[in-house]
Amino acid sequence: MDGKTVNNSSVILRHIVQPQDANLAGITHGGVVMKNIDDAAGVVAVKHSGSAVVTASIDRMDFHHPVYIGNLLTIKASINMVGRTSMEIGVRVEAEDIVTGNSRHTASAYLTFVALNQNNKPTRIPPLILTTEEEKRRNREAGNRRKVRLAEKSKEKKCRQDPNDCQPSKAKA
Repeated sequence: MDGKTVNNSSVILRHIVQPQDANLAGITHGGVVMKNIDDAAGVVAVKHSGSAVVTASIDRMDFHHPVYIGNLLTIKASINMVGRTSMEIGVRVEAEDIVTGNSRHTASAYLTFVALNQNNKPTRIPPLILTTEEEKRRNREAGNRRKVRLAEKSKEKKCRQDPNDCQPSKAKA
């Protein structure tokens, strides 16, 4: 299986925020931003894997600035790391006031996708070819996030098996 570069699958999607995307204050619903993030990351995952994909996780999601009706959302997504069947996609969202041209970073997220075969079972994906120092740095950081995710998943599994292991300890009086 031949590898693919980051540029083979990177995408930029744009969305004009409409009134139905926002609350009564004219601020975009966080869920609308999150859907655009998931859509952009999903396109990257499909382009890289060449197969159907599902979202397995979304790392911490922070909203740095509000997005208003009429803003142009620019969603930039690219692949950071691949495993055997999964991949991490990084997404950056910017909101532009199209009247003034002022743009601001509004949100970022890291999403993990799993590639699926025709039977909806995880399937192997092409390796990632890193060509720049920036891509190598992002790949290293993605590896660190993966270790944290796997440790948390292991702890959750242990808690499901024996809930007593996960009870907060009671302080002695």
